[in-house]
Amino acid sequence: MNNITSLFKIKYPIIQGGMIWNSGYKLASAVSNAGGLGLIGAGSMYPEVLREHIRKCHLATSQPFGVNIPMLYPNVEEILKIIVEEGVKIVFTSAGNPKTWTPYLKENGITVVHVVSSSAFALKAQEAGVDAVVAEGFEAGGHNGREETTTLTLIPMVKEKISIPLIAAGGIATGRGMLAAMVLGADGVQMGSRFVASEESSAHDNFKNTVVASKEGDTQLTLKELAPVRLIKNKFYEQVQELYAKGATKEELIQLLGRARAKRGMFEGDLEEGELEIGQISGLIHDIQPVSKIIESILTEFQLAQKESVQWVF
Repeated sequence: MNNITSLFKIKYPIIQGGMIWNSGYKLASAVSNAGGLGLIGAGSMYPEVLREHIRKCHLATSQPFGVNIPMLYPNVEEILKIIVEEGVKIVFTSAGNPKTWTPYLKENGITVVHVVSSSAFALKAQEAGVDAVVAEGFEAGGHNGREETTTLTLIPMVKEKISIPLIAAGGIATGRGMLAAMVLGADGVQMGSRFVASEESSAHDNFKNTVVASKEGDTQLTLKELAPVRLIKNKFYEQVQELYAKGATKEELIQLLGRARAKRGMFEGDLEEGELEIGQISGLIHDIQPVSKIIESILTEFQLAQKESVQWVF
């Protein structure tokens, strides 16, 4: 047991990121059944759809699971009410001020974790009363912090500032990556991209296959004027770059982005016009596997790397 496994009452300190268009009840329950902590991604669900996924997750697993909520979600109050009504005991929050809703969640007996991209935000989250933080480096897929701090530097800087449990995220998809993050000071890890390429992910097969085929350098952080997001380079990405070359205004970028780009790409499988959000570590993901096999291979590699490390003599 460590700080994370005891906090969530799970077997392994492995958390599956609550990614939009990927993280339904099938993925969350599979991760929880395999000994990790599965998260349902509320950011791409209407309130009643989320309620349905929570209920199905309760039926699919007897193990702890949680819900990830972007705090800027337009229906956040309704979402939080549903979470309380449906007996969810773990909530991860992101993209907003943790002070706003943490007291409400804690009053209802919910463990709260907030995602941050800097030590300053980690301190604010701790002061807001959260139980743990996820420190996410900018290697991560999807929306990122503006600081562009890598996981390698972010984790020890956050560890130096806070006293609550710390979860590392961004660029972690293997047992070796997990061990490295924990050596840097993390109590556990959150993995997103690795679980996109799982049989239980709700992403379209076109997107999963693109992730598996991607190589080093195939992603880029862009759209920083709106909200920094890491994407696979495709036709939509090239259109963004063409606008930048012409000195695009924020309004022109918003117009190009339009609505539902992420759904089109990740959920509907439009590899040309869709927004394909994935992390840099996708270059190290080579297959689509069941969640149980993914976690098994992570743990095997983690243990092997541990044994190798004790042989180091300087």
